Amino acid sequence: MVIDFNKIEEVAHPQFKGGEGETWFRMFNDGTHKVMRGRLEPGCSIGFHRHESNSEVIFILSGSARCLYDDGEERLGAGECHYCPCGHAHSLINASATEPLTFFAVVPELKS
Repeated sequence: MVIDFNKIEEVAHPQFKGGEGETWFRMFNDGTHKVMRGRLEPGCSIGFHRHESNSEVIFILSGSARCLYDDGEERLGAGECHYCPCGHAHSLINASATEPLTFFAVVPELKS
């Protein structure tokens, strides 16, 4: 199955998960998985949140990111991946003052 993000409308999500600014997503959601191409402009972030019933994988396409993860911090660049397992918490922050951060994220819903 091909997911063509170029044919999916990009939608702004203000203060996503309590973050700063707007997070832009092109999202495919089949009810069991969310597959997203996202963008954070300089000064924008996805707020710190816990994954209670799912996990998340974030792959950095371009730019630089700070990722708060549980009690620590990770720095990520293009080609690097962050994994947040179920039960853990994280946020994603654009670490650049001038460049957008683009990323690919997958959130699979866990079956009970």
